[in-house]
Amino acid sequence: MTFIIIYITHKNMAEARKVATHLLKRRLIACVNYFPITSAYWWNGKIENSREIVSLVKTKPEHWTKIKSAVKKIHPYTTPCIMKMNVTANKDYEQWIRKETA
Repeated sequence: MTFIIIYITHKNMAEARKVATHLLKRRLIACVNYFPITSAYWWNGKIENSREIVSLVKTKPEHWTKIKSAVKKIHPYTTPCIMKMNVTANKDYEQWIRKETA
């Protein structure tokens, strides 16, 4: 059995929690982890450096399209980072994810 982790960047913790709470309430994700990061990237022709929050949300593969769409609707970034990673874990944890996103 496999599931997915979706990596999403946010401008601050408040925005990260807003997105994750929306996904949790809709049962699209089982849980989320937040991490502060420093990012460097090209934006509007120049290199930007900023502090951001990454959320790692855990769910089943069937929810990928719904999550991507939901995040795009409420995320304040013009071009939000929403990346999917296919992963495997211990059987009990994967079953818990499936149960919580049913």
